[in-house]
Amino acid sequence: MKKLLLVIEKSKDGKLWGRVKFDDDLIVDAAVSSDELEKKMKKLLQRFHQVEPSEIKFELAYDLTALFSQKDFLNVSAIALKAGISPGLMRQYVAGFKYPSSERAKAIEHIINSLGRELMKIKIVVVKNGPPSKSKSVKHKATTKNTA
Repeated sequence: MKKLLLVIEKSKDGKLWGRVKFDDDLIVDAAVSSDELEKKMKKLLQRFHQVEPSEIKFELAYDLTALFSQKDFLNVSAIALKAGISPGLMRQYVAGFKYPSSERAKAIEHIINSLGRELMKIKIVVVKNGPPSKSKSVKHKATTKNTA
């Protein structure tokens, strides 16, 4: 199994561009989703380098614009605050108006990875009858009959 780095960036027109370096070649293509981009890259590697698609595993690396467009469940402001970054500045990174330093990009990556580890620890339970209620103790009076 060949493990290759697939770098994914988002262009101004909304397309995702990916690039893979294989041997001395830089292979580039565009798609509307990261899944489609992976498929297209595997076909190009098969066509130009005779590598079977089943033998390729991509390690995905996103720029911030592509990451937040593909993983839209991530809250930009919440991640910014956890990373100690102004939410406004983070939105500028995500929009592609400004670019983080490599140190800041690593800090953002660290926060997102730690969120993933935190999410992996979550356990979900199903409560069918609603939350447990406070049990009321019922006092029973002992009754005795005098049979004389």
